[in-house]
Amino acid sequence: MRRVRVPAGILFGVLTSTTVIALSYLGGQYFGLPFFPFDLFEFATRVLPGPIVTFGIGAMVSVLTALQVGPLSQAAKAAEQAMALVQFLAIGAVFGAILTVPVRHAAPRNVTSIGVIGGAVVLALTLIAELALGFPATASTFISIAYLTIIHVAWGVALVWLLSQTSITANADGGANRSRRNLLITTASALVTLAAAAIGIVDVLGRINGHTEGTAAPAAPGAQAQPAATPTSATSAMTSPLPTLPARLDPAPDTRPELTANKDFYRVDINLIAPMVSADTWRLELTGLVERPLKLTLEQVRMRPAFSQYITQSCISNPLGGDLISTTQWTGIRLKDLLMEAGLKPGVVELAIQAADGFYESVGISDMMDERTLLVYAMNGAALPVEHGFPLRIYIPNRYGMKQPKWITRLEAIDHEGPGYWVDRGWSATAYPQTTSVVDTAGGKGVAHAAPGVDGTISLGGIAWAGARGISKVEVQVDEGEWAEARLRMPPLSALTWVQWRYDWPATAGVHTARVRAYDGTGKLQVVESHDVYPSGATGISSLGFQV
Repeated sequence: MRRVRVPAGILFGVLTSTTVIALSYLGGQYFGLPFFPFDLFEFATRVLPGPIVTFGIGAMVSVLTALQVGPLSQAAKAAEQAMALVQFLAIGAVFGAILTVPVRHAAPRNVTSIGVIGGAVVLALTLIAELALGFPATASTFISIAYLTIIHVAWGVALVWLLSQTSITANADGGANRSRRNLLITTASALVTLAAAAIGIVDVLGRINGHTEGTAAPAAPGAQAQPAATPTSATSAMTSPLPTLPARLDPAPDTRPELTANKDFYRVDINLIAPMVSADTWRLELTGLVERPLKLTLEQVRMRPAFSQYITQSCISNPLGGDLISTTQWTGIRLKDLLMEAGLKPGVVELAIQAADGFYESVGISDMMDERTLLVYAMNGAALPVEHGFPLRIYIPNRYGMKQPKWITRLEAIDHEGPGYWVDRGWSATAYPQTTSVVDTAGGKGVAHAAPGVDGTISLGGIAWAGARGISKVEVQVDEGEWAEARLRMPPLSALTWVQWRYDWPATAGVHTARVRAYDGTGKLQVVESHDVYPSGATGISSLGFQV
């Protein structure tokens, strides 16, 4: 009987799984095949109970915020990707440990069969995940299944072969004999595995975090870019990067930019890799309680009258003072116009939205008919980037991002309240934005030593936002002093964007803390009590320490 130790099984399970990661990624990258190490993780997050997923999100955001590792959305996505890879390595470790038992008792001629059976079991788990998520449209389902079968069976066979080569066989007098040749083969195999894994994982992490733009032009020939039809919205045509505004207050140095570059716009979604949707084969279906169902190509969407508006959008899981909030110019067609074209039947309550990545949400009738609600295909005058929803996403005023799906494929008019992906997991059903204000900077460098200007003041600055309600006033407090009114950079880019504020504080030497609070457009003070992001968005007072 062979003596195959469990630690050896764990070791070779991990080593072979790293090679599988690399091969799977290369298949996905160059042939459009499933990258199943990520798919298994995504499947797990979608079937786990909502409280567990929410706890995981909160814990991850808290850790990343405390570590200050950079833009939160990028760090969070990288952390999720790393967790997916670790999960797959753990699967490999368990796979290897389990296979040590049958290999230990099997005759040499049966070892390969054990690998085939083991690979088939793991294949079944992978197929369950792929069927739930949907196979990539870039390769046929048959080819994807054949590819998954080959790679899983090969994984199992390779793993049992390595285990059999490291086994210790009991001899006639009860001693043990380890073959030097087998040891050399095993060592060489491990080194090759590690080399392949290193190359593959570096390639994975390098490529999946890149930004990919949509390939189509921002607007179709003949499409007329117009401002959004609302008297309070300052907008411009796509060809104008910023609206023409009167001379305004200069923001404090190092305040976050008024308009966020596409590459810096936060990204939060349920995917480890953004879905690649072909503009040629993509269609938008409008069905349900409508008189004239529609099925439109991207070109047909773009040929309709275009509208542009500047907006600020925030994730409901943005921590107090966090950076999961950005401002951009969206361009697209009004949802209201499309619905009127299709003709809504009596009794429509909501519009159910389906996305290519399996995300879903439902939009109430008041949101559907809001003239500011857009089906968006361009961002800051360029085609919508892949990671931000190419070819089409929705923008709804006065809602957090969780209510606004990307990669939209289907709209269905329904006579009841429909489900929502995050609502089903316990988050707010309405997702109205909390009024929020942030101290970005003190003297230009945040918590660093702040030097007074020539006038003896320290320039404090930041942003305030209240969804579509606007901002009427911002107040600043330094240490335990009186609350003083800050100056606002007015008008903002539009009534739908954040407002930059500035307060020039008469500096005194020492260590200080600045706090900020804001009032929305109705004059209502923001919620000053601290509350975590779950389930309705973070509240509380943002503060920043600095030294003069």
